[in-house]
Amino acid sequence: MADARSTPALPAVTRRSDYAPPEWLVPQVALDFALDPSATRVRARLEVVRGGAHAAPLRLDGAGQEPLAVTVDGVAVDDWTLDGEQLVIPLTGDAHVVETEVVIAPDRNTQLMGLYASGGNLCTQCEAEGFRRITYFPDRPDVLATYRVRMSADKARFPVLLANGDPVASGDGDDGTHWAEWHDPWPKPSYLFALVAGELTVNRDTFVTRSGRTVQLGIWVRAADAAKTDHALAALKLSMAWDERVYGREYDLDVFNIVAVDDFNFGAMENKGLNIFNSRYILADPDTATDYDYDAIAAVVAHEYFHNWSGNRITCRDWFQLSLKEGFTVYRDQGFSADQGSPAVRRIEDVRALRAAQFPEDAGPLAHPVRPESYIEISNFYTATIYNKGAELIRMMATMLGAQRFRAATDLYFERFDGTAATCEDFVRCMEEAGDIDLSQFRLWYSQAGTPRVSATLEHQPGSGRATLNLAQKVPDTPGQSNKSPQVLPLKLRLFGAETGQPLSDEQLFVLCESYASVTFETVTERPVVSLNRGFSAPVVVESDRSAADLAFLARHDDDPFARYEAMQQLMLDTLVAATIEGEADHDPVIRAVADTLDDALDDTGLDRAFVAEAVLLPAESFIGDQLSSVDPEAIFQAREALRRDMARALDARWRAACDPATIRPYAYTPGDKGVRRLRNVALGYVAASGAADAAALAYAQFEGADNMTDRQGALTALAGGTSAERDAALDIFYHRYAGNALVLDKWFQTQALSSRADTPRLVAELAEHPDFTLANPNRARALVGAFAVNQRAFHAAGGAGYVWLADQLLALDALNPQTAAKLLPPLGRWRRFDPARAALMRAQLERIVSAPGISKDLFEQASKSLEG
Repeated sequence: MADARSTPALPAVTRRSDYAPPEWLVPQVALDFALDPSATRVRARLEVVRGGAHAAPLRLDGAGQEPLAVTVDGVAVDDWTLDGEQLVIPLTGDAHVVETEVVIAPDRNTQLMGLYASGGNLCTQCEAEGFRRITYFPDRPDVLATYRVRMSADKARFPVLLANGDPVASGDGDDGTHWAEWHDPWPKPSYLFALVAGELTVNRDTFVTRSGRTVQLGIWVRAADAAKTDHALAALKLSMAWDERVYGREYDLDVFNIVAVDDFNFGAMENKGLNIFNSRYILADPDTATDYDYDAIAAVVAHEYFHNWSGNRITCRDWFQLSLKEGFTVYRDQGFSADQGSPAVRRIEDVRALRAAQFPEDAGPLAHPVRPESYIEISNFYTATIYNKGAELIRMMATMLGAQRFRAATDLYFERFDGTAATCEDFVRCMEEAGDIDLSQFRLWYSQAGTPRVSATLEHQPGSGRATLNLAQKVPDTPGQSNKSPQVLPLKLRLFGAETGQPLSDEQLFVLCESYASVTFETVTERPVVSLNRGFSAPVVVESDRSAADLAFLARHDDDPFARYEAMQQLMLDTLVAATIEGEADHDPVIRAVADTLDDALDDTGLDRAFVAEAVLLPAESFIGDQLSSVDPEAIFQAREALRRDMARALDARWRAACDPATIRPYAYTPGDKGVRRLRNVALGYVAASGAADAAALAYAQFEGADNMTDRQGALTALAGGTSAERDAALDIFYHRYAGNALVLDKWFQTQALSSRADTPRLVAELAEHPDFTLANPNRARALVGAFAVNQRAFHAAGGAGYVWLADQLLALDALNPQTAAKLLPPLGRWRRFDPARAALMRAQLERIVSAPGISKDLFEQASKSLEG
């Protein structure tokens, strides 16, 4: 699809305060597609109704299509005009039938928005503003319509024709074509429109709803991939049953289809009745997918299915309310995933993701509230803040209300706003009414950016029988916001006795609403140690006066799994920060604590091995850097490697016991088996870090003998950071074994891009010239370019070559796919966090990007805000 690619000096800004209801509503839409990759004709019939007393013409959004004809009430008109790319039609009455015909070119649409070609098939992606690339329409989420869709296409080339809703009719034409009609009876915004045409096969099943209706389920893929869809189909059925049981939500159509495509900007899309997925979140078998992939597939399938109610039946009034559907649905899919396996491990994974992506976002130039106030390009607000922090807001409300009142509040929300375009305020008001709670101050979470910091000190006089926990909070300044008000922080707390290890109090929920507050505990019979923010009940940074000994104690004795994990991580983090700043630190407390945790796991005391694997992992280099006023990537790397090496050598026997080949059993996807594999591969990484003479041979033996991708990639990762002959052999074997499998080759590229080798920048530059590398596929771009940009040591290597290379890739990618390019820019935007030399080099590349001719507004917004913030 041809695009006019020019960036105005002052790009238009959309502001939440300027929201106005639509001037024209479109209750019903009929679309007729004559599908062809190079020239698809789209006829649209819109029943339009004037919204209120005004004389404004009908304005229909468009982008890149060629208008062929316009009729009003069956009569061709020529008084329409184009205002930019908006089609403007004067209308005199309050209700009309407007018909348009346009032609579009899916095979030239490299942006992957609207109707585009992927692997010989045609598919759509319309969120947020892709429908305007298909036909002229008021492309905004508060215009809800019912849709009838007719498609005709060459039957041999496109034997499968799918759209939203339920199938109505189909038949053959006289010229080798065929046609199909679909009807979606539920009003929806244009961003939920979907269409797929191609040569696909289907894995079918059925689901019987709680009211006794039978729903036909189908996952559509290329024939060669059909055997890899069973896990996704099983996850879909589990999701449907879980949503009925936990939220009372029943599916509302006769069919539910999923289509997997290779070229997709997102993970998946919740289009009504026809979800379109990035194939990486559908296809899985033990040989090609890791346990992480299996878990992610189940989570994303659940997420998109849950959107049927939290996103489709109730949608967003405007895009500033994006977290209304995304934050709530992430919270729902997190709950589903926790119920399918280990709740503790799932919570650890969710918090790690939040800290890796959202905390840096909150602390950088692109910080924004969960409900933003303005944007240049809406696709730039599909962020960790909207999704992950938004989910934490829902979690805090659920914590304060309790399970019963929270369920009553969600029931009220679904009942009151079904079939409408709602706001975040609507959701919060339902929480207040059904939960009998005042959330006036809590609303600040939606309008204030930044991660609150909580300091905690515990006072105790021996023999007094009392302890006092002093708490203080501060919300740091962010671009455009300073001097912020205190936020509502629900903090779960408990005291433990330092001598006995026994609880000294019940767990209590203390809601911190002021800048300062104290909590008093009675009947304290021994020196207490406080367990803070248990379960990560509030998304905050906690700074406490707990000693290394206290943290080690909690890492062994805390009865809250997340708090136990957090104590171990804080002990490691304190050690690593000290080593980075001072050049050395005492490693013994960490080693002793890790030894105790490993002993508990290896002695089969019931401690979940997946939890142990998470607890003994060192904090990431980026997270260590987040604790420092100025980031020195090489110093952080050396400090982390030194601790990792000492842990590896001191606990060598334990690591070898955990990764002993005798622990390997035939592959099974069960929580217990996943935990054994997870700990085995973490342990193998530590053996590799020890520098032991047999480490490469041990990893290579696992690589060769593995009957599953989890163990095979775990071994490859352990080898990738070294220089052994086994490393080179494994990479070569892996590549040739999976040549032609795009998803597995993504792992091959990513593993090398994340390597800690000193020459990784050179290797990555060479991989960019590899015949299998392409920027045109978002998965492949993320696997190499995205992975390299988060490799702290490699990306920030002295001299700035990594910054130049990333800027080169972003500018090239921007010409193809602005959305993906913009999402890969943030590592450059954190230049203020680094030493002056690196900061200057990073800033220079941002300036180069901003001044590049023809830059998209997607990339311009991210780069310019990174310079100004």
